[in-house]
Amino acid sequence: MLTMTSIRRLGGEFALINAIAKVTGKPKNKRVVVGIGDDAAVLAYDKKHYMLLTVDMLVEGDHFSQKWSTPEQIGMKAMEVNVSDIAAMGGLPEYALISISLPEDVPVESVIRVYKGMNTVARKYNFDIIGGNTTHGKNLIIDIIIAGFVEKDRLCLRSGAKIGDLVCVTGDLGKSAAGLETLKAGFKGNVKPHLEPKCRLKEARMISLHANAMIDVSDGLASEVGHICERSNVGAEVFKEKIPISKNTLSLAKKVGKDPYDLALHGGEDFELVFTIPEEKLENIKIACPITIVGRIVDKKRGIYLVDKGRRMPPGSGYDHFKQE
Repeated sequence: MLTMTSIRRLGGEFALINAIAKVTGKPKNKRVVVGIGDDAAVLAYDKKHYMLLTVDMLVEGDHFSQKWSTPEQIGMKAMEVNVSDIAAMGGLPEYALISISLPEDVPVESVIRVYKGMNTVARKYNFDIIGGNTTHGKNLIIDIIIAGFVEKDRLCLRSGAKIGDLVCVTGDLGKSAAGLETLKAGFKGNVKPHLEPKCRLKEARMISLHANAMIDVSDGLASEVGHICERSNVGAEVFKEKIPISKNTLSLAKKVGKDPYDLALHGGEDFELVFTIPEEKLENIKIACPITIVGRIVDKKRGIYLVDKGRRMPPGSGYDHFKQE
C-alpha cells in the first residue's frame, strides 16, 4: 500500500508525482491541453494563444539559507525559478500570486526586502504581482504561481523529441551546485550563480520556434534528459566531454573536492535550457548565450546513456527532494 511505503522506497520525487497523477486522473475539462507532466500546465485560451500555469515552492534549509543569502536574493531566486518554467514552454509570464510562510520573529523589514527581490524580477520580465497569501510557520517558505501565455506556434513541450534530434544546452552547467558546495564548505569564491540564478526567458522565445522539445535545468542534466525521453518515448546518448562547464565551476569543484561533471549531471538549479532540435534547424537559432550540442536522441530500445571516453554507462538521476529522509 502507498500509505505504508516511504517516498524514497516508492522511487523518489518523480515516482510520487506519477502516483499522484494516477489519483487525480485525466482532466475532464476540455480546455486542459497539458496537465501534470511538463514544466507548466497548458490551457486553451484563444485562437492564437495558450495559457500557461506553473507553481514552484522554495523552502528554507533546502533551496536557500539565510546564512548566506540576503532577503533580496531569496526573493529574486524564488521568482526566477518560476519564470524559468514559463520560459521552458516558450511563453511569457503575465501574472504572479505569492504565498509566503513566515517565522513569527522575522523582522518586517526582511519580509519587505524579500518582496523587493521578487518585484525586481517581475519588473525585469514585465509582469505583475497581483495577490497571494501569508501565514506563519517554523521556516520561511515561498510558494509562487505564475500565469503566462504562449503563441501556439511557440509552445514547446517535453514530449516532442524525435529520433535523430540533437540534444543541446544553453550556457554552462554545474555552476549552481558548485556554488552551493563552496558555501557549505565555508570557502570563498564566485558563488553568485547559486545565490542569484538567472533563467533564459529571452533565449527560450527564440529556441521554441525551432526546437521539438524543451525543459529547464532545475534538477541536473541527467534528470532533464530523462524527463524528455520519458515523455517523448525515446532514448538518448549524452557525451560527457561535450557538457559545458565554466572555468569558475571547474575551480570551485576542485576546491571542494567534487567532480564538476557530477555537479552538472546531478546538481541542478542552473536554470539553463535543454532542448532537442533537428540538425538542419540549429543554424536558425541566433541568441546571445552559447549553445552546446551534448548528445542525440535515439530509439527508445537503446535506452538513455552517458558516453565517457567511448564507454557507455547509465547517466544517473538528478536532484531528488526525497533522497534523504
